[in-house]
Amino acid sequence: MQKDKSRYGFLIKWFIVVGDIIVLNLLFLGVYQWTHTYEIETFRSKLRIIILLLNFSYIFAIYFVPVRIYKPVMFTDKVIQRSTSLVSMHLIIYITCLFFLKLEMDIVPTLFILYYYFALYIIFTVWRVFARESLKLYRRKGRNYKRVIIVGAGKNGMNLYAEMKKEIAYGYSIYGFFDDNMLLKNTLPNYLGMTHEVENFALENNIDEIYCTLPNSQDEKIIRIFNFAEKNMIRFYLVPEFSRYVKKRLDLESIESVPVMAVRSEPLQFVHNQMIKRAFDIVFSSIFLICIFPVLYVIFGLLIKLSSSGPVIFKQSRTGIYGKDFDCYKFRSMRINDDADEKQAEKDDPRTTKLGQFLRRSNLDEIPQFYNVLKGDMSVVGPRPHMLKHTELYSTIIDKYMVRHLIKPGITGWAQVNGYRGETKTMEQMEGRVRYDVWYLENWTFLLDVKIILVTIVNMFKGEKNAY
Repeated sequence: MQKDKSRYGFLIKWFIVVGDIIVLNLLFLGVYQWTHTYEIETFRSKLRIIILLLNFSYIFAIYFVPVRIYKPVMFTDKVIQRSTSLVSMHLIIYITCLFFLKLEMDIVPTLFILYYYFALYIIFTVWRVFARESLKLYRRKGRNYKRVIIVGAGKNGMNLYAEMKKEIAYGYSIYGFFDDNMLLKNTLPNYLGMTHEVENFALENNIDEIYCTLPNSQDEKIIRIFNFAEKNMIRFYLVPEFSRYVKKRLDLESIESVPVMAVRSEPLQFVHNQMIKRAFDIVFSSIFLICIFPVLYVIFGLLIKLSSSGPVIFKQSRTGIYGKDFDCYKFRSMRINDDADEKQAEKDDPRTTKLGQFLRRSNLDEIPQFYNVLKGDMSVVGPRPHMLKHTELYSTIIDKYMVRHLIKPGITGWAQVNGYRGETKTMEQMEGRVRYDVWYLENWTFLLDVKIILVTIVNMFKGEKNAY
């Protein structure tokens, strides 16, 4: 019975792959009929090749963005992100294949491709979310679970147990703990015995996975259980006791055969994510600078000149990526003063003009920074760049302050849409801003950027109490 359960669990991945292929092909045929592409003789004559390339491209795309839906823990936003990445990769590969096979756009119309991929982004995402939710429902009914034991009932083991028990849909059936501390027998929810009893219990109960949370000082026990698991085709997971000093996910890398733990996950270290973010920055800033900025510059430029003497654009040195200085541009919202490079704007600041108050409340003073984005000094979304004096000050007294400079600063950011905008009067406020900035660095997704932009636009019309 155990063997059947394991085999069917493995088949879930292939069920999702088959579902992907069905969605790809049915949607293709639907768009083919809807757009009357079959009326184009050259397209119809090459139809078999075009459909073959469609499926061929999926096989390559799935290599770069493998299926992860069957994993125990994956939240909906990650499912959406990965489905979007897969469709984007499929589009790139498909267009490349058409180009190299010289199937010009008179054979595969541009309009057809636009319709197809627009629909594919939506329907494919819906299918993947549906598949994930169906799997969670399946697991809640007691199917596709993994029989698990935990070796080591210390703090590390209890934390692991608590995380596994959070959601039935994770698919863990936790039998209990093994530990040589007999005092834990009456306090643990399900104490199973001492560590030398692990082997017999695992064999008698068809255990799928062993999670070992023993400290490194007990390496003899760890190696013995590990060797046993290997010989009996039981998956073995070593859970290092990092929680004392690292409270987040770690990434395992390697230098040849030497394992190395990266203490920070940075999605923007990957080239494909950098390309996505930079491409969006270029397109978004170019459209804005060409279509909207000239009009706003004329209107606000005239009003700024009438409100006080001085230039329309205010330029100030700020700290950018990797701590490098750059000139940050803004619509001037203050009268010319000697404290501009040292003192933050504060509530009822006498330096701020009436027009400047409006520009700050609505974020419109930041508009010239789209030029910084196009140049590559900034991104549309990222940690807000600070004045050089503030960087010098806070880098010495706030933990992880400089970590926020591992990515480009942004016109708006995760901290700003969560209330940390404008003046930071207390150390706690700056620490909160840094905490949100570091979280953004470690959890970046393209969809998160889109969310931040949309929230920022809404806040522009609502107004923000900390914007002055």
